[in-house]
Amino acid sequence: MNETPGREDISDLGAIRRMYRITADYERSFETKVSDLLELGRAYLGVQAGFLTEISEDEQYIVNASGDHPLLQPGESCPLEKTYCRRTLSHDGSLTVQHAEVEGWENDSAYEQFGLESYIGAKVIVDDEVYGTFCFADTEPREDPFTEPESTFVELMAEWVSYELFQKQATERIERQRDQLEEFTRVVSHDLRNPLSVVQGYLNLAEQTGDPEHFERSRNALDRMESLIEDLLVLAREGESIAETESVDVGEIANDCWSFVASEEATLTVEIDRRITADGSRLQQLFENLFRNAIEHGGDDVTIRVGELSDGSGFFVEDDGPGIPEAERERILDHGYSTAEDGTGFGLTIVTQIADAHGWDVAVTESDGGGARFEISGVE
Repeated sequence: MNETPGREDISDLGAIRRMYRITADYERSFETKVSDLLELGRAYLGVQAGFLTEISEDEQYIVNASGDHPLLQPGESCPLEKTYCRRTLSHDGSLTVQHAEVEGWENDSAYEQFGLESYIGAKVIVDDEVYGTFCFADTEPREDPFTEPESTFVELMAEWVSYELFQKQATERIERQRDQLEEFTRVVSHDLRNPLSVVQGYLNLAEQTGDPEHFERSRNALDRMESLIEDLLVLAREGESIAETESVDVGEIANDCWSFVASEEATLTVEIDRRITADGSRLQQLFENLFRNAIEHGGDDVTIRVGELSDGSGFFVEDDGPGIPEAERERILDHGYSTAEDGTGFGLTIVTQIADAHGWDVAVTESDGGGARFEISGVE
């Protein structure tokens, strides 16, 4: 038996007023407001189910739902091709179905999957990209078609959800930028101040003793400052953004990068013949930082290997150095974390940001030779 609320006591204007009261209540969370809107929509439209979906990689996920339909519950998922929502995505406004069986849905995979006779849904757009849909449906047909006010009601709720999700993403982005700024402040006030103090100290000693070794130590401290500044500029200017992507040869870029970072004793072996979709400039930064990391921790005579992951999901960069202790592998990608005394701690942060910008994943493990191995997966 369907759990379908009545709608006889909710007028078109009354539904809009209730919707406004729900969305304007600052004491309710976003999730609570969505749940309340779905309940309101079911009562107003007189249908069995209301649900908010997220669509990702041709899969529909139920984010929030109201009603007793077993397949329209939070956490449920279904291939997009078997959903009513796939047709919603091609409509500028709302898609309405009064009686699916007589409107050409009887052989549709969505009708076979869900058995919905009536449906109304609108797209949820976040930052010009489809997030999902805001929908209402019933396993029983409607006596009358959905009215224009009812369609407007559903479209307004979908627009409100779109706005709130955009604001949420913008807030999270601002918080990440704030955290990044705080990290930059820490580095400038602490990490750069330390080598600067070293330079001043050794220059004073050089003035007093005339020993040229003090000048060499000053140069080393200045080199460290330069490395810190270069890494900070990459993080500040590039962040998590990427330019236009193109088809690039992974092995060719890896070999090109080697000439910029290699020591005379270090060795690079490239064992991958594959093209991927990427921002070539940022992929070059990724390789350069992984190569520098290997030389920094494995020594000038380290051997580095670039190859394709066995499952074909991406590529790896590994070395025969001392490796990374298992207890430190989760922290090694953190902002400013380094196991080397003269390391900036930002090289692997840059690697992570470049991977995130492409939608890739980074995993740290051990190579066959006991060294460090960085696996980049999720690569197209």
